[in-house]
Amino acid sequence: MKVANLVGQRFKERPADCVIDSHALMVRGGFMKYVGNGIYSEFPALRRVTAKIENIIRKEMDAVDGQEVLFPVVMPASLWEESGRYESVGNELVRFKDRSGSNHVLGMTHEEAAVHLVREYAQSYTKYPFMIYQIQRKFRDEARPRAGMIRVREFTMKDAYSFHTSQEDLDKYYEVCFQAYNRIFQKAGVPEVITVKSDSGMMGGSVSHEYMLLTPVGEDSIVICDECAYRSNMEAAENQVINNAGTAEELECIETPDCKTIEAVCAFLESDVETSCKAVVYQKNSDDKFVVAFVRGDYEVNETKLRNIVGEEIHTAVITEEDCLAAGYIGPYNFPEEAEFYLDVSLKGIASIVAGANKEGYHYKGLNLERDLESASYADIAKVKEGGICPCCGKPSLAIKRGIEVGNIFQLGTKYTKSMDMQYTDENGKNHYPVMGCYGIGVGRLAASICEAHHDEYGPVWPISIAPWEVQVCCLRSDDEETRKTADSLYNSLQNDGIEVIYDDRKVRPGEMFSDADLIGAPIRVIASPRNLKEGAVEITTRDKSVKELVPVEKAEEFIKDLRFKLFAEIDSHVESYK
Repeated sequence: MKVANLVGQRFKERPADCVIDSHALMVRGGFMKYVGNGIYSEFPALRRVTAKIENIIRKEMDAVDGQEVLFPVVMPASLWEESGRYESVGNELVRFKDRSGSNHVLGMTHEEAAVHLVREYAQSYTKYPFMIYQIQRKFRDEARPRAGMIRVREFTMKDAYSFHTSQEDLDKYYEVCFQAYNRIFQKAGVPEVITVKSDSGMMGGSVSHEYMLLTPVGEDSIVICDECAYRSNMEAAENQVINNAGTAEELECIETPDCKTIEAVCAFLESDVETSCKAVVYQKNSDDKFVVAFVRGDYEVNETKLRNIVGEEIHTAVITEEDCLAAGYIGPYNFPEEAEFYLDVSLKGIASIVAGANKEGYHYKGLNLERDLESASYADIAKVKEGGICPCCGKPSLAIKRGIEVGNIFQLGTKYTKSMDMQYTDENGKNHYPVMGCYGIGVGRLAASICEAHHDEYGPVWPISIAPWEVQVCCLRSDDEETRKTADSLYNSLQNDGIEVIYDDRKVRPGEMFSDADLIGAPIRVIASPRNLKEGAVEITTRDKSVKELVPVEKAEEFIKDLRFKLFAEIDSHVESYK
């Protein structure tokens, strides 16, 4: 491939709408083009990157006995009605009618399609276990697409589904896939990806992990213990709090005019926020019933935890004067019967609490939950804080970092096989529901995340295993016969040896040529110029600037091969073996 013929323009200016570096560089480098909100086209350079990622995924999925299939993008609504998700999933699922008036959906995930594909095939225990996977386009109507291909609406996804006759068998295979995913990210050149415990969300199931690439621009909060191996997504991180009990006081109702926030109440009463009770109000989507989460004043509610405890979808409440709640003055004592509430573990053990009195303009002081409530039970519904107690080692050593989710794995259990009536007959003639696992990787998101993790101010620094081209040959002064002849010869001989080369022989200034080469990001660069050839050499560098040497022309091809081998070997050194 010659740069002169490469479809996709490269330019210097940073696009105004690109918030993060990877988005800006992939647009500037001619990798992608905006089509619509959260929708992009891939130019040839990015397609080469994503194709290599797909091939790494295929090899690892095939290595764990995966079988590639392809599900439809459009599915009849009846499939999703079987699982119950047609109604339960929100606006992310695109629903539409075809010309005959039948309801359909655009695939955003394919659990239903997977069960539908194999439920007639797998009616005997002799067919198990097995895993099927696909790599295809999906559409999820994200409310807030951002950061280029890191959060989009249309995307390419690898999703896999395994089927088993026992939980024990699923546990074993889950560990196999856990290792396969580690190998995929290691082979893609991002061994720094970590695994964290996560919430299963709309997928369902009990055990789940996310693969996170730590980066300051990530949109997910990751909880990590600096003292042990504990790692969790914020949504699933267990919050442990040890309170200083203090001294019990008599309960008294105090007028607190215009004090509707924790800060205002504590300032008015000259009390500490650590002994205050904050009310955060939601409503159930099903019937708009109020749900109040009470947390210690310095904590925030974890809506995912609360949603899981409530058992259904909730939304931020709108409170009017006619409602049973007094906005700004809500507390757990004398709580109205029309609503329901939950106490967070951060309130446990405090002898004297400041809380709303459920009466406009008043708060309680000296509230003791164990003493003053008939039955005070606690649940973990708050977000973990920096410096919080690790649930694994018990030390106050939790740190909160940012990350991009590049993959996830779930143990789905029988959630879908039961709802869609997929059964098999065992050796004794009894019917059972198979248990499922689910394993996903966003291909485009992974490519963008790798660019985010490996770039400098000039462009991507692609790992050689997924780089669009392994070598870029730059011919400075293609009008010089010797220079052009040397560059042409290297280009042709490297290609004949099976090395992926992109060749820039345009009549442009060296600065423009090098700028474009930086934006393309090939790991190895070969520069042929009249000045170097006076010494009978070409300059060979690496994109990360770790190597820069003048190499005799007759030894250049062998040097490039050796350097290519070393770059691949460096990646392979991080790839763990299957246990």
